[in-house]
Amino acid sequence: MKKIYEDLFKELVKSYYDGNFNSTLENIMNSPNFDKLEAMSVISSLCGVDVKADENFIYNLKKAITNYKVREKIIEKVSSCSRDCTSEAGEKTKCQTACPFDAILDDPIKGTTYIDTDLCTDCGICVEACDSGNFIDRIEFIPIIDLLKNNKKVIAAVAPAISGQWGSDVTMDQYRSAFIKMGFTDMIEVAFTADMLTIKEAVEFNHHVNKDGDIMITSCCCPMWVGMLKKVYHDLVKDVSPSVSPMIAAGRVLKELNPDVKVVFIGPCIAKKAEARDKDISDAIDYVLTFEELKGIFEVLDIIPSELQGIPSIEYASRGGRLYARTGGVSIAVSEAVEELFPQKYIKLKTAQANGVKECKEILEKAKAGKLDANFIEGMGCIGGCVGGPKALIPKEHGKTSVDEFAYNSAVKVATHSDIMKEVLSKVGIDSLDDFKSKEKIKIFEREFS
Repeated sequence: MKKIYEDLFKELVKSYYDGNFNSTLENIMNSPNFDKLEAMSVISSLCGVDVKADENFIYNLKKAITNYKVREKIIEKVSSCSRDCTSEAGEKTKCQTACPFDAILDDPIKGTTYIDTDLCTDCGICVEACDSGNFIDRIEFIPIIDLLKNNKKVIAAVAPAISGQWGSDVTMDQYRSAFIKMGFTDMIEVAFTADMLTIKEAVEFNHHVNKDGDIMITSCCCPMWVGMLKKVYHDLVKDVSPSVSPMIAAGRVLKELNPDVKVVFIGPCIAKKAEARDKDISDAIDYVLTFEELKGIFEVLDIIPSELQGIPSIEYASRGGRLYARTGGVSIAVSEAVEELFPQKYIKLKTAQANGVKECKEILEKAKAGKLDANFIEGMGCIGGCVGGPKALIPKEHGKTSVDEFAYNSAVKVATHSDIMKEVLSKVGIDSLDDFKSKEKIKIFEREFS
């Protein structure tokens, strides 16, 4: 079923580019592979909009795409569950077992399962856990096409985990060329704003951790980790750094520099789609695409990054920022910044990392009980970190190798050494290390967790 959805998405993208969108929609809705109402629901999600299934579906779909309006929920259950994945009556289904927030409940009347929207954080784990393809995440590329066709300024902000996804020899310059060929104005590495957050996290650590028993929990990168803290481990929120993720920082910085720009984040994570819609940070990112979705788009448009002449850019992201893509990367980057900026505090720094839902729960339980032998805690919901994301194209081990190779070959080694970053920070009103201590100066990099 998942392969069917992938093929449908590519078919919709191609027809939208080629101008035969209506006839393609008719063919899909009348296909024997779907109940017609189910087909309309799937099409809506694949087009990134929310449209009622009725006789005016095609007209309303096209209108919704043109007048794109953010839909609250990212994950949708599009078909009934047979519970075939349980071995005995009363056992949990695969999606129920996988859900970190116990948001998939039994409907005893219909004999199926449903999503409790109050508990669900749209992390997307159920999409990957369900072998029958009963869950689908909204895809936003069709509305993006309208932006690209209308010559809007649209920037692709790529996650550090992109290294190696289309081959170990594909350069960042070739990725940039691929996005420009798609119609984007330009591409930036989100690792660059990760560098800015590295300095902020170092300053937070220096301020927050002063005696034995003090801990700082980084909020960088992972929306699933943040979701756990907000929904399950509320007692620890007081120790969470109030920093936004590098994705949100990228959108905010770009829009501060150019208010008219639209920003599309590209990464391996479904949960980033929901993060971009969080009410307190929804000003930053306009759309989110996954690597898997981008792969389908490249195939439809016949774009092969490895065959493109790269469009060079100045080297600007550091080793530390690029390491954010894998488990331990945030800890390495922040440790280096603390060592340089606060050498006396560095002596006391002791980091701990967790990756995968199980480890994240274990480390937070220890922190809650005061039994953790660390004062800087990093968590990633996926095993391996972002390189192990559900929509990555290569195994996490290969992803880590590619990320490490690219990162350790960076011209800029530590975030604080980047002259380009200092120039950009100055343009958003941050001129010194002392400015990182000012709530007013750094509000562009902050959110409210309590």
